[in-house]
Amino acid sequence: MRYWDASALVPLIVAEESSERLRALARDGDIVTWCLSSVEISSAIERRAREGAVAGADRRTALELLAEIAGVWTEVTAVAPVRERACRLLAVHSLRAADAVQLAAALVAAGDRPAGHEFVCADGRLADAAGREGYRLTLS
Repeated sequence: MRYWDASALVPLIVAEESSERLRALARDGDIVTWCLSSVEISSAIERRAREGAVAGADRRTALELLAEIAGVWTEVTAVAPVRERACRLLAVHSLRAADAVQLAAALVAAGDRPAGHEFVCADGRLADAAGREGYRLTLS
């Protein structure tokens, strides 16, 4: 199983330095992510639009591509188990709430057995926590 944090999904939609490598990785297998990753990605798109980094037409294209990709990825939707694990992760790792939820969703997806599973992300602090939890890391 390859779990994708929202930070690694953004470059699939908006051009970044890591976009080509991550697009190739996405073609190589299924994407598993938290059910609210699309909200985080939408936030990144809208922030770029407000800052002028993404023009109006490109913004619409990015949101359409997000909807297309979100339509085929596998979402972790088990809120109660994710919440429980996220609270534990906050006590153990220096994470923001949304990052703890992402890592908790990855743990739920892996049946709490992260060894042998991959965690794809662009956030160093989250990657460190995922590695300490036992995931094999792919950094974007």
